Amino acid sequence: LHRTGAGINTIILVTSGWLAALAVRAAEKEERARTRLLLAVASLLGGAFLWIKGIEYADELAKGITFESHAFFNFYFLLTGFHAAHVVAGVVILALVARRAHPRSVETGAAFWHMVDLVWVILFPVIYLLR
Repeated sequence: LHRTGAGINTIILVTSGWLAALAVRAAEKEERARTRLLLAVASLLGGAFLWIKGIEYADELAKGITFESHAFFNFYFLLTGFHAAHVVAGVVILALVARRAHPRSVETGAAFWHMVDLVWVILFPVIYLLR
């Protein structure tokens, strides 16, 4: 597994969560342009997370590591795959709420994004550090 890539992904998601929190404050102040910018950058960081995760998956598959390789990798692919699906959903949600930049919608979208962050903050040490 790529601990460095996973560490970078952790920084990426925590940073994007911080930007989403700033977007909530900007939306409350009715700073729509700033809200949209913050959410756009948070979404782009979500895309960067997926790109790095895709590189990791491709490398593992090239090494012959699959679901059947070991019980650990079965759980690894399932847990990180479901998380990646939620990252995709979060990127879409942030993009959609950015269009209107309505405070309640931004807060709801940011709450979902924070849940995605929290899940990764739990998965990262369990998968990459404790193995």
